[in-house]
Amino acid sequence: MKIHEYQATELFQKAGVAVVSGQVATDAQEAARIAEKIGYPVVLKAQVLVGGRGKAGGIKKVNTPRELTAAFAQLRALKIKDYPVEKVLVVRAVNIKREFYIGMTVDTSRNDVVLIASAAGGVDIEETAQKDPQAIKKYYLEGNPQIGGKKWQAFIESVFDDPYFQVKGAEIFRGLIKVFFAYDCSLAEINPLVIDDKGQMYAADAKINFDDNALFRHEDVAALRDIRYEEPDEMEAKKYGLSFVRLDGNVGCIVNGAGLAMATMDIVNLSGGAPANFLDVGGSSNPEKVVHALRIILNNKKVKAVLINIFGGITRCDDIARGLVEARTKLNLSVPLVVRLIGTNEEEAKALLAQHNIRTYPTMREAIGQAVAIANQ
Repeated sequence: MKIHEYQATELFQKAGVAVVSGQVATDAQEAARIAEKIGYPVVLKAQVLVGGRGKAGGIKKVNTPRELTAAFAQLRALKIKDYPVEKVLVVRAVNIKREFYIGMTVDTSRNDVVLIASAAGGVDIEETAQKDPQAIKKYYLEGNPQIGGKKWQAFIESVFDDPYFQVKGAEIFRGLIKVFFAYDCSLAEINPLVIDDKGQMYAADAKINFDDNALFRHEDVAALRDIRYEEPDEMEAKKYGLSFVRLDGNVGCIVNGAGLAMATMDIVNLSGGAPANFLDVGGSSNPEKVVHALRIILNNKKVKAVLINIFGGITRCDDIARGLVEARTKLNLSVPLVVRLIGTNEEEAKALLAQHNIRTYPTMREAIGQAVAIANQ
């Protein structure tokens, strides 16, 4: 889950990170009051959860109340990647002398949390990494969130050349680490981290993403969700305990187990098809979950066939079969179902499906081949 910049800034500030002072506004009058309190000049920053804000004109510096009124109206009328601007962050304008990037995320290839920093801040860090990989510095925590020692010192010196800012940078990294682990983040970054003309270091932007699987531990964080940016079908799936991600293909997939689901999608691609979704029904074999799964998949009008690939263990094949029969009646299905079932209560499941003229296939390869052939017609 993602949150807005102003929300991330508040979490960083609570963790002791120095931030540029400001508040969020929903109308020009509120923005004017904030600006008067902070003091002009101020910067107006559109609050959206998509990239490209700066290039789209979503950040404006203003020097007077009249300029603020005009700029605020422009931002509220703006759409950034089709998303309207509903809130604007009003912050003190900073006379920036230097910019840095700092962040942290999970490196799944090493099963470790990595701190990332660059003296080339204020720009797309991925672009910097491509053009100048040496500008990106990394420090792996190796299971220890307490930073220090020779390796840490070498890292911090590679980013900040001034000893004073090495100390300040380390303080901000400690705040970043505190937030990251306290809230089960998948990403926390400041871009840019700035030094102003008075030699003060601030977070001039803030971005935090959270691990969706850990949100049950953080009701306060979950309450920050902006549902305008959520895929409706993915949100619907979560209500029923389904793991669902919509993709661009036309072969719907219902599978039990994330590993089997990924393998199924790979074989769909290798067979000349394109999966329309990832969907893991999980370990439960409640027939009603199958009905919900099919309904959600078929909200996508591009789907031409639905592949059901079940390796029954805890998930009983006969319960999956009952769900398919029930769905065909309730949903008035017109899209062909291609079924492969193996495992617990397999024979009962196949017999039930045969009674309702739903064909099953003996192998995963055959079922996938048939589903792809139907979808490609």
